[in-house]
Amino acid sequence: MGRSPCCEKAHTNKGAWTKEEDDRLVAHIQAHGEGCWRSLPRAAGLLRCGKSCRLRWINYLRPDLKRGNFTDEEDELIIKLHSLLGNKWSLIAGRLPGRTDNEIKNYWNTHIRKKLLNQGIDPSSHRSIKEATVEEERMVEGFGFKNQKQPDEEKCPDLNLELQICPPSYQHSSPQPLEKRGREMLCFYCSLGVENSKGCSCSGNSRGDFLGLKNGVLEYRSLNMK
Repeated sequence: MGRSPCCEKAHTNKGAWTKEEDDRLVAHIQAHGEGCWRSLPRAAGLLRCGKSCRLRWINYLRPDLKRGNFTDEEDELIIKLHSLLGNKWSLIAGRLPGRTDNEIKNYWNTHIRKKLLNQGIDPSSHRSIKEATVEEERMVEGFGFKNQKQPDEEKCPDLNLELQICPPSYQHSSPQPLEKRGREMLCFYCSLGVENSKGCSCSGNSRGDFLGLKNGVLEYRSLNMK
């Protein structure tokens, strides 16, 4: 079960406070002190919620409230405290007598924040916007998010890993007859290991040299790798 309401909202006044209500609230607190806000409205003869009485007293009716615009000294103090405490307005208000946390928060959002932005200062970090931007760019570069082209000399050369098997090539300055070439001329049929073929035109000693076939056995060492 949640906490019970401090009053019956159906029988309480809402909206702006009247001068008579303010006078009753001030007179009761001056005579009896703040006390318990839940029971204060009935004791003071007010048809108001206890929370409404508390906020009215703290923000508008306290005798120690400071009226008027904020001074330059107060602006500097608020900025300094905000850089240390952040958005903890109640703690900041404790260092500014006569000012409420709600008043300081509204003043920060409507005036001081814009003032800092016009000066090139980030209201959240209280640092120069240019310095923050440069640091962010450095962080992005450090994590490798920024694409940079490497110089051509740093690129790895492309490697051709293709292996080709081909018969040994012989170059002759002048064509020679087939009978005189001997082992230099390879027969297609003998190179494939087809013996006693009608199309065979080379000597028998060169059979199998083309594909490394010697005596019907494939020898890989005799292959020419390019």
